[in-house]
Amino acid sequence: MTPIDREGVVRRHTVKITRPDPATVLTVGNGDFAYTADITGMQTFTAFHDQAAARAEGRLAVNTATMSTWGWHSMPNPEGFVLADAMSTYETSRGPVQYPDRFDMAAMMGGGEVAREWRAGTWLHVNPHRLDLGRIGLVLRPEPGAPAETDPAVLTGPRQRLDLWTGTLTSVFSYAGHEVRVTTVADPRHARVAFRIESDLLATGRAAVAVRFPYASDGFFATSDWDAPDRHTTTLHLLDQHACRFGRILDDTSYAMRLDWSEGGIGPAAQPHTFELTTPAATLDLVAGFAPGGVLGRGEFTTIEGAAISWWREFWTSGAAVDFAGSTDPRAAELERRVVLSQYLTAVNCSGSMPPQETGLITNSWQGKFHLEMHFWHAAHFATWGRPGLLERSLGWYGSILDAARETARRQRHDGVRWPKHVGPDGRESPSDIGSLLIWQQPHLLYLLELLHRTREEPHGLVTRFAGLVEETAAFMASFVEERDGVFHLPAPLVPAQEFYDARTTEDPTFELAYWWWGLEIAQRWRERLGLERHKRWQHVQDHLALPRQEEGRYSAIATEPYLRRDDHPSMLCALGVVPATPLIDPAVMEATLLDVRDHWDWNSAWGWDFPVMAMTATRLGRPDLAVDALLGDSAKNTYLPTGHSPQIGSILPVYLPANGALLAAVSLMAAGWEGAGRDCPGFPRDGRWTVRHEGFTPWPRGRGTAHPEQDRK
Repeated sequence: MTPIDREGVVRRHTVKITRPDPATVLTVGNGDFAYTADITGMQTFTAFHDQAAARAEGRLAVNTATMSTWGWHSMPNPEGFVLADAMSTYETSRGPVQYPDRFDMAAMMGGGEVAREWRAGTWLHVNPHRLDLGRIGLVLRPEPGAPAETDPAVLTGPRQRLDLWTGTLTSVFSYAGHEVRVTTVADPRHARVAFRIESDLLATGRAAVAVRFPYASDGFFATSDWDAPDRHTTTLHLLDQHACRFGRILDDTSYAMRLDWSEGGIGPAAQPHTFELTTPAATLDLVAGFAPGGVLGRGEFTTIEGAAISWWREFWTSGAAVDFAGSTDPRAAELERRVVLSQYLTAVNCSGSMPPQETGLITNSWQGKFHLEMHFWHAAHFATWGRPGLLERSLGWYGSILDAARETARRQRHDGVRWPKHVGPDGRESPSDIGSLLIWQQPHLLYLLELLHRTREEPHGLVTRFAGLVEETAAFMASFVEERDGVFHLPAPLVPAQEFYDARTTEDPTFELAYWWWGLEIAQRWRERLGLERHKRWQHVQDHLALPRQEEGRYSAIATEPYLRRDDHPSMLCALGVVPATPLIDPAVMEATLLDVRDHWDWNSAWGWDFPVMAMTATRLGRPDLAVDALLGDSAKNTYLPTGHSPQIGSILPVYLPANGALLAAVSLMAAGWEGAGRDCPGFPRDGRWTVRHEGFTPWPRGRGTAHPEQDRK
């Protein structure tokens, strides 16, 4: 078979922007660092993209920020709040157990005063938060010395192009009759961004570069606070005629930025924490590097540009590719666009050394913390798309929080380790009446490792490296269940993936039951790979797990009242689709469940990853007709902007990378199938409208059970 023209596929979807829009930003980065630019290719019109102002006015906007996996800050804690201050007691069969659930979400989001009883939980929830490391933008003036322009409407003829193949952002526009061209690239290995600015406005003093540093913010989606100049310090140190270092101190947080430029000089501006770089030349090369301790050495634009081009070409020419050219289904081109842009966005935002937040390194959500139940959606696809190294980068982080996860399990009277839901880099739980009781993130590490294992020709090193984490993860799962009359249940208190049930009474959610079986099965296989016998206790649990509740031939979400709500996540579909076949799930019942969800779910309340979930279930059931319809379902939360972003709740969540990652996971299952699937492209109809060429995928695991249709029925 002729190889896919990968460059042709990628370049078909080069991002082109021709007007400023508060919701339109473009990002360059490397998984651990990212710089997000406006229509100028820099961070020039920051107020235009302010999410807080947009939210107040009912508009969609995305901040322009510079963020990293290592840049975090905590507000002062004069009252010395600790996790024990945010605990409530729950009665369980194991006796009284404390969970850190004391947090008032409504007060935090509304900006009102937090009641004293919730203050500890609120401080612990919003700290630490991810830092905006600094803004680097143009200063455009109608004449030298005049105030800078603040509205992008003064630009004419803007033309912006993100070349996905090379990771290069090129922005061209005219101001006051003069053309300005900005080229922006990120260093693929360091926290550096480089610019080449070309315009005769530079030499005349009507254009310059501003470097601005904000204080941190503990707001939900805010990345910065520009109204607290007295709460942080910025020190400028000139290194030579073409380089300087900025020392930054925000409470207990410190970091540095190094700036290198080709010609000109820099000095303080009128506003605090703001510096202006001017040049007599018509071309200015500029490199900004950030570091938590010492700073990087000198950076050169051409060197960084060359490294970025090489890295992105290697990215696109390795791993998997899919090409829908020749398809007559009118949706094929849009699906291909979403696939290409999602690969770029997840590489930039989700491939770092820590699990990503839902909005990546573009803007903050939940104060920049990550949700471990979303780690699967952010990163599982890297393995199935043949780029396992981008997944493996973040898995070592679990080992770094082992002590905290072990203490959580011990406090709850369980064995092993309990992985948190909502968490910062230190692994300390964030108080929440949902997050502290959620359980579906627990098997994720096992599944991610299994996907990684499938990509290895020599997997023994991987098996031994993670053996301890696998064992302790499974030990918690086997001790979490509760035996009643010879049947093992997932007992209250718990919160399922469909989060709006009463944690104190909810039991045996359908998805989590199947995932518990599959997670323990992976751990058993891990033992066998180490030359050990299958664990007898784990096997006993697997063999006697409760079957999910059925009602009128369909699966309920949970086994306790109210059994099923038809909003939020249709999580029971994950039990066969995301999770492979298990002895717990009947394919015929799951197909009836799938059809019921399709016809009766409140899709306006669903989330971006729910559409790929439905597609994965349809694919496993041999219903490719439903898979494509689900993946491209017409819903506000299944919309992908020209940038590839999939907004969910307006300016509160204008970027939602779990949707991008889930899309890629679904397409890999639909194209490459799973071990023993019996046909190629099991998720695409054979009706003559779809031409699907693919290469480089790693098939998904088969699991064990009866749900392995050799032929699709539609």
